[in-house]
Amino acid sequence: MSNEAFLQYAAALKAGQRYSKAAFSRGESPYPAVLDDLTRDVSLSGQVDLGLVDVPAELIVGTKSAGRTSALAGNFMPLLGEGTEFAIKWTALCDAHLSEGIRDPIKCFEYFGRFYVQEGNKRVSVLKSYGAPTIPALVTRVLPMYTDDPKTQLYYEFTAFYALSRLYGVEFRRSGDYARLQAALGFEPEHVWTEDERRRFSSGFFFFKSAFARCSARAPEVTPAEALLGWLALYPFSSLRDLSAAQLYQQLDKLWPDISVREEPSPIAVSTEPKEKGESVLTKLRRAALADHLSIAFLYAYDPETSAWTRAHDEGRKYLEAQLGDHVSIQIEHAYNHDYLGAIERAAEGGAKLIFATTPAMVADCRKAAALHPELKILNCSLSQPYTGLRMYYSRLYEYKFIAGAVAGVMARGKPIGYVANYPIFGTPADINAFALGARSTDPEARVLLRWTCTAGDPVEELMESGVRVLSNRDVIRPERTRSALELGTYMLDEDGTPSPLVLPRWNWGKLYEQIIRSVFSGAWADIARTKAIHYWWGMDSGVIDTDFGDALPPGVRQLGGILRGGFIAGAIDPFLTEMRDQAGQLRSDGSVPLMPEQIMQMDWLAENVDGEIPPFDKLLPMSRDTVRLLGVYREQLPPEKEAPQL
Repeated sequence: MSNEAFLQYAAALKAGQRYSKAAFSRGESPYPAVLDDLTRDVSLSGQVDLGLVDVPAELIVGTKSAGRTSALAGNFMPLLGEGTEFAIKWTALCDAHLSEGIRDPIKCFEYFGRFYVQEGNKRVSVLKSYGAPTIPALVTRVLPMYTDDPKTQLYYEFTAFYALSRLYGVEFRRSGDYARLQAALGFEPEHVWTEDERRRFSSGFFFFKSAFARCSARAPEVTPAEALLGWLALYPFSSLRDLSAAQLYQQLDKLWPDISVREEPSPIAVSTEPKEKGESVLTKLRRAALADHLSIAFLYAYDPETSAWTRAHDEGRKYLEAQLGDHVSIQIEHAYNHDYLGAIERAAEGGAKLIFATTPAMVADCRKAAALHPELKILNCSLSQPYTGLRMYYSRLYEYKFIAGAVAGVMARGKPIGYVANYPIFGTPADINAFALGARSTDPEARVLLRWTCTAGDPVEELMESGVRVLSNRDVIRPERTRSALELGTYMLDEDGTPSPLVLPRWNWGKLYEQIIRSVFSGAWADIARTKAIHYWWGMDSGVIDTDFGDALPPGVRQLGGILRGGFIAGAIDPFLTEMRDQAGQLRSDGSVPLMPEQIMQMDWLAENVDGEIPPFDKLLPMSRDTVRLLGVYREQLPPEKEAPQL
């Protein structure tokens, strides 16, 4: 027995004893897990011989049967004294490892991504004591019976990924992430990795995990693969070759809040009103040191002269200037070529410290800019984006929709009501359902016929052919639309087919912009911890969204609309605080408890008096698919798009 082997055993014994003591203090077993015990009452599908596999040592967690597990701690370090037969055999094996290396593979079983040794416990113990990253093993996979249990389904997703990559140690906890990684690396869904691709990925992933280890103490539940997938959203895998460890850590450190919040069950914090609570002492002290001037940039995807959506934001920009005057300097960046990242860079070079990106399509480039420029305050006009590096803002359009639906229920006089929706994205089902509930409030038998602009056909023509004479159309007119500007909001068709506006939405973005800037000046912006994605989702009580009534509306109906509008402004009306059933008759709410803002925002079902469907992805027009991939209510279920080759 060499002195080095003796010393190695002594060090391993101490590591085992420390592990055992800590396990006892937690009320846990100090010994390796036993596969036979884990599967005793479990339905199994069978076994699969995987052959020779380089098993990550950290994934070897137990033994096949109980045997002599009491000789080992749960970390596979020894527990028996130095004079025991076990210690003598261990040190002899250690001598062999030091002289010629341990060559014979162990035999083990894999179950749910963890390995249980059948032959070679002491080999595992010796190799783990030296920090071996992998251990060669002849592996037999034990397959659980396929069920609808999320853990089992995710494991089967892993086995499909393994069949392509032949890699262990890549672990996700969210369904679909294995396919997302395959796509993010530039592979087709069924691409089988070559040995060279596997080698390059393993090398890059090992390097990545060193930076991950420095960040993960802040959110230890995040896996290295989950962090990698978040990083790949902004950087190509191939760039790992050109980064130093310090540079990679800096990138990952900036992205860490977004990576960790993605794994939270409720990653979004919603601000539903601009009213600030009493200032903290810290805020009051900070305000004295704050500057009273701010450089701001607005990013426009379309010309305000031709886009009603951009024009509403531009009016908000003018309102902000009028309200805050010399306290703000404002620049406008036109990104009509959709180079949003370039527009943000120009804004930053021009001195902007806060940027309003006025369309949802800008969100991906806003994320990149937030990672590159953490000193910038960036807000994007969209909903339900779980990113902490930028903030989102939008209006509660569903409040206007409820009023419009109530008016439509009266004016339709028992006939079906048409509804034209744009995209199946977050917020749209809530708008549709609020309209349908509003119509039901004035006509209990009201039916709403739903059509979409993002699918083939002319939705307005289809509704007119169905006999509809009152319908809710798009709330803003696209520059390329050729129909009359009267076909905006909710309107009624006269006998000759002329549209007469009934109810129209009006955005007052300037009121939101003013409150956001004042929160920066007061220090309230900085008081919000960056632990969740922040969404400003304000309604009529803030003045950000309002309702206009058309001249064709009868006085009594106008009065009804005004009463409802006043109720929303006063906070006295909640359109969803009522019994609601979906199209299948399932009870979604009994009306006793208000829905949380996140529940409203993320609705993916339609009310029972809506005739139509949320269109599946394959029925969308090609021009609509990018938007739905980004914001769609079923975006997590979509197969990922393949990126450019990365390996």
